[in-house]
Amino acid sequence: MIKVAVTGAGGRMGSGIIKTILQQDDMEVVAAIEAPNTPLEGKDVGEVTGIGLIGVKITGAEKLAQTLQKSNADVLVDFTIATAALETIKTSASCGVNLIVGTTGFTPEQLKEIKSAIVENNIKAVISPNMAIGVNVFFKILQELAPILSDYDVEIIEAHHKHKKDSPSGTANRAFEIIANGLEREPSEVGIYGRNGLIGERTKEEIGVHAVRGGDIVGDHMVLFAGDGERLEIVHRAHNRQAFISGVIKALRFIKTADSGKINDMADVLGINR
Repeated sequence: MIKVAVTGAGGRMGSGIIKTILQQDDMEVVAAIEAPNTPLEGKDVGEVTGIGLIGVKITGAEKLAQTLQKSNADVLVDFTIATAALETIKTSASCGVNLIVGTTGFTPEQLKEIKSAIVENNIKAVISPNMAIGVNVFFKILQELAPILSDYDVEIIEAHHKHKKDSPSGTANRAFEIIANGLEREPSEVGIYGRNGLIGERTKEEIGVHAVRGGDIVGDHMVLFAGDGERLEIVHRAHNRQAFISGVIKALRFIKTADSGKINDMADVLGINR
């Protein structure tokens, strides 16, 4: 039985993950964590998420270490915000708890801290900007297409709900990195994030990245390869958050056999070599 702790337990992703874990025969929720000093402290997470009592009370993140130790969690799942997730990851690693992280918006410095915590504490981890299975196939397609369409102009457009805090999305950033690498271009030199004013003609080397925010859009990503006389559009649309949650379940099963002291991504989970 895989014993799982979930952060952001009262939120949209957290509650969805908890509900889906409870439907699995080989997993159980043993801890539910919310923001520090949460008003949900002490409430049964099953009641909060509308599924009825499950015997797991919500605790604030300020008690994370003792909650993980008391619950004997095998793995913690985090879909929150970068600043909070960084501290959660470091605390979990120090407690010897493995990690599944779908949080986005980490800075390069934060990613270095995360890697150090995982390596130094020799835990297992899956960290991905997007856990959806289809998105990771989307990444694989982009890797193969970019060198073939090296003479085409490339634009990346992503759309998310009005509450998303980071921009561009982690998925768009990963797509950009894959394409830039496939075209043998330096990412820091070719990224153009939106356009405004009299900017002149588009350069051949640049890769455009554009973010749309509005309503309740779960997550749309399109990569446009535009050539003379034709264009090719590669699109992934998430209909609901279950697409990401299904990937989390696969990652939870994968992590049992993953190597310690290493950060895996969904390509590893799915056996897609990138």
